[in-house]
Amino acid sequence: MSVLLATSIEQVDGYAVRMARLGADKVGTPLILMHGYPENLQVWCRLAPLLARERPVIAFDWPGMGESAPWKGGATPRRMAERLRRLLDAWGLDRVHLLGSDMGGQPSLVAAARFPDRIRSVVVMNSLVMGHIETSWEIEVLRQYRWNLEILRHLPSIVFFRARQTFLARQRSVPKAVLEDFWRCFRRTDVRQFIVRMCAGYQGQLAKLPDDYRRITCPVLVLWGDSDKHFPVKQAEALRAELQDGTMHVVAGGHHWMMLEKPDALATRMERFFLERVRDLSE
Repeated sequence: MSVLLATSIEQVDGYAVRMARLGADKVGTPLILMHGYPENLQVWCRLAPLLARERPVIAFDWPGMGESAPWKGGATPRRMAERLRRLLDAWGLDRVHLLGSDMGGQPSLVAAARFPDRIRSVVVMNSLVMGHIETSWEIEVLRQYRWNLEILRHLPSIVFFRARQTFLARQRSVPKAVLEDFWRCFRRTDVRQFIVRMCAGYQGQLAKLPDDYRRITCPVLVLWGDSDKHFPVKQAEALRAELQDGTMHVVAGGHHWMMLEKPDALATRMERFFLERVRDLSE
């Protein structure tokens, strides 16, 4: 049995979008999973089936990443949030829960702030959410446009190798099929060119994002790994301080790809969040 999520290609506004649908037999508000880089939707291969025991789950490759076609226009968190809304419209989804990790975290928060009638709750994990809070030296380098342009354009294998080294505990491994899917997509020039655009767009908008965070009215779970080598828990604490209705939980031994190394712990904590903070709200 394959460890990979079963995927399909759907057309949205004339663009191809790769996605995985789980829990189609479940009722309730769907949960949308949003990845970062250098991964794609397969980063959720261990966590998504657990979450789909209780509700419909959709994972997708961001337009321009994975196997999804690039869309015209910019790639700031606010633009990405608008693309998410277009996807929800195309899928006929009025209200959803969001789970965003890495560069999927900022658009999930922005969407909650700007489209409050569409977003019922947000879980954000291990992301660059505060520009003034420390990160790893690698992230600092990649936040500089000329550096990330050259590194991502000419040294993709080094970026990918470094991610494998630092995103998980040393004794952990990613299933071979998942790594192959990540690399097959990330090695494409057009995908890396989009990521360069996205890095520039995120960096340019990062200082303004706390204004959006303060506007969020739905419940937010800030779910962070205490061993993330790139985005320390200080990022989570600073985000939690800006939220009106924020809950924070630190996962012991959780690294950047903790959805691959600790899926059971994450699913348990998220279900508790949905039970305690979300289900008392009206559908």
